[in-house]
Amino acid sequence: MKFENYGRGIAKGMSVTIKHLLRHPTVSQYPEQRLNTSRRIRGNELIWSKEKCTGCATCAKTCHEGAIEIETSPNLVNNKYEVEKYQVDTGYCIMCGLCVEACPFEALFMGTTYEAAKYRRDELVQEKEDMMLEAGVKQPSGYFYPDYAAALPRQTLLIERITEEQMKPAKMEPKTETKTEKTAEAEKK
Repeated sequence: MKFENYGRGIAKGMSVTIKHLLRHPTVSQYPEQRLNTSRRIRGNELIWSKEKCTGCATCAKTCHEGAIEIETSPNLVNNKYEVEKYQVDTGYCIMCGLCVEACPFEALFMGTTYEAAKYRRDELVQEKEDMMLEAGVKQPSGYFYPDYAAALPRQTLLIERITEEQMKPAKMEPKTETKTEKTAEAEKK
């Protein structure tokens, strides 16, 4: 048996290890640093617009899992249906997006949230108050709506990590007039 080849193999292995040791890390420190997801993500939630929804229940009819439950009542004053109950069981929902595509009034959106783990199954049911777009808490995804996708932030890769400092909004400083601006205004008068 020849033992001189073992030294070369160990040297090759150590060279790979040292290269990775000196390289910039490509992992993110997840709870503190979060990456921007894709603009068209199908997250673990649905977002519902009360203003646009007419109660037609097209989304509930399209859902092949039967995860959406809608109850409406006629409003004779406004001559339209009022949505009394809009409920989605995300435990059954497979986030396929068929309900979003089927909605003729653009009242249903996929969300961007991907952290929706719960300890109990009954906590997975989303009520209409939790899903409202008008509350301003939840951000809709650009899935099936390219005009919304254009306004969302660009997806970041693991190498382009977002730190807490970059995510904070820049402070707006009050504008101070310079002498040239003051003289230009004086000349206009």
